[in-house]
Amino acid sequence: MSYTKRLLALLFMLFPVWAAAQPSLIPAPPQIAAKAWILMDADSGEVITEHRADERLPPASLTKLMTSYVLSYWLENGQVANDDIVTISKNAWAQNPVFKGSSLMWLEVGKQVSLGELHRGIVVSSGNDATVAVAEYIAGSEKSFAEVMNQHAYQLGMENTHFTNSHGLPHEDQYSSARDMALLAKAILGYPAEYALYSEKEFTYNGIRQTNRNRLLWSDPSVDGLKTGHTEASGYCLVASAEREGMRLISVVMGTKSESARERETQRLLAYGFRFFETHHLYTSGTELSTSRVWKGAADSVSLGVKDEVHLTIPRGKHKELEAALSVDDVLTAPISEGQEYGELVVSLDGEELVRTPLVALQNVEEGGILKRLWDAIVLFVLNLIGR
Repeated sequence: MSYTKRLLALLFMLFPVWAAAQPSLIPAPPQIAAKAWILMDADSGEVITEHRADERLPPASLTKLMTSYVLSYWLENGQVANDDIVTISKNAWAQNPVFKGSSLMWLEVGKQVSLGELHRGIVVSSGNDATVAVAEYIAGSEKSFAEVMNQHAYQLGMENTHFTNSHGLPHEDQYSSARDMALLAKAILGYPAEYALYSEKEFTYNGIRQTNRNRLLWSDPSVDGLKTGHTEASGYCLVASAEREGMRLISVVMGTKSESARERETQRLLAYGFRFFETHHLYTSGTELSTSRVWKGAADSVSLGVKDEVHLTIPRGKHKELEAALSVDDVLTAPISEGQEYGELVVSLDGEELVRTPLVALQNVEEGGILKRLWDAIVLFVLNLIGR
């Protein structure tokens, strides 16, 4: 595809490239006492630091993040509702710790419970019985629900994840990775109403009050989610999300040695990310970045912009050195379809390409009348001759 390299100085209005650059000294990331970890920006998806982030490890109760995500997906798509009533099966009740060493919502066989209460039982109480009740309600059985979980994992790009149950009790074929858990947390953030459950510090059901196991909710006001996990095989795990001054980070630590260790190591990751990096919302979907001549069209020009939001995570103090350039197709001929690609936007820092995203038409342009098309064809022919 032919492009005219019009290196437009799309210099960010707030961050002129010609401004004096400030030195940015970024120390090495902290070494975390865990088997695997990752720190990701929730908006840009940029990974700030990681260690063995793709290693397959037992996820323990982090599994419930996917159970909750599937439920959120169904709720948002109108396939179920929070006031749906679920009758608790013997199988769900049988997650009793006497048998399986589980955390529970303390459901009773035959009891009718709303789906909204079960969701709180999963997120706040980490109830294995609640996950089974939801799995059976949505898919008919735990096995079928696990298949649904795996389908969603595939769609989210969780390449090192496989589920066999909805709660996370050990199974040789149940595994995930730090990166996959960060991707899942990022997806959960896309459902704000359901994500709000993760900040709830306690939940009382059947007269039994239980507190959220994510103790960072008490010690760090910027943390508002997500989930802890622990088995002997997995060690102590924590997926957390925090927001400070408009920047949201997701951290995952897997395989620490204690509850206090998973909290401490998570705080070290978050402190590093917030202190030394910043995220900028550069461009909004649908905002005009350029206009381009349209030939043989009912209109003479079309607006071009980005299809998706553009966020960028960079070291603090480097925003003044960002450079952006547009590359637009030489000739745009009607009909033009909204959303069709006609070039690309490239954002660089210190000569390194950070973002490359398509430029798309922001509106349709229909073909012009026969005289307009004929005239433009003549003009293009002449221009081509001159160009030769």
